[in-house]
Amino acid sequence: MSHSTTRRNVLRGAAATAALAATAAAARTETAYAAPHSGGTGPNIGILLYDGYSLLDPTGPAEVLSRLPDATVTMIAEKRGAVRTDTADVAVVAERSIAEVDRLDVLLVPGAGNRGTIGAMNNQALLRWIRDMHRYTRWTTSVCTGSIVLAAAGLLDGREATTYWASADYLQSTFDVTYLQQRYVRSGKIITAAGVSAGLDMALYLASLIADDDTAKAIQLAVEYDPQPPFDSGNAAEASPQLKEQALQLLAASQV
Repeated sequence: MSHSTTRRNVLRGAAATAALAATAAAARTETAYAAPHSGGTGPNIGILLYDGYSLLDPTGPAEVLSRLPDATVTMIAEKRGAVRTDTADVAVVAERSIAEVDRLDVLLVPGAGNRGTIGAMNNQALLRWIRDMHRYTRWTTSVCTGSIVLAAAGLLDGREATTYWASADYLQSTFDVTYLQQRYVRSGKIITAAGVSAGLDMALYLASLIADDDTAKAIQLAVEYDPQPPFDSGNAAEASPQLKEQALQLLAASQV
């Protein structure tokens, strides 16, 4: 075999290898982006992202729930791609669009600042999708003002729920909802969590319902969730009016 023939064969082999590698990579991408399906070995958990959400609302529960045995956690938005938080400084990638997901075992709706919450609660496409998902979920959950989005979708009528402390009056006066000042509230298959960090508490409680208490305890230890904040100022019921006002000013100043 001549040197030129050998070289051609090597090049053809390299091209074939590259083509196979590209095909395999494409297959891996399709698998990675496969929409959640019912009937798997573990729960299919979908977390809705929308413009202006608060960062810890989806990512805190995702950290906990992704540790459940055989669980699938998928970030979902109106369109695939990066979705920015209320500060616009950080974005999380939505792997699926709402059009690609028709069933979930667990739905989580995060909260947001005023702009994000108002935008979500007036987005009829999102509200329809939330209602459609809720028909089949084992658990429908929210964090912070995500409960207002659930209420706007009509899912909290006549129920007890919690939300971010500064939004409690709005939730209760605008919708047929009884506000409870608790870290999380269960009403049937709906679990709502209070502001931002309460999503971690709710997620651990949800983990105990999906698996068992020992699994939830092990997850709590795995992520070393043992909060010991330097200040005792996280309870709105015990905060001064001045501190509440400053907190709201800081939130408003950080959001776009």
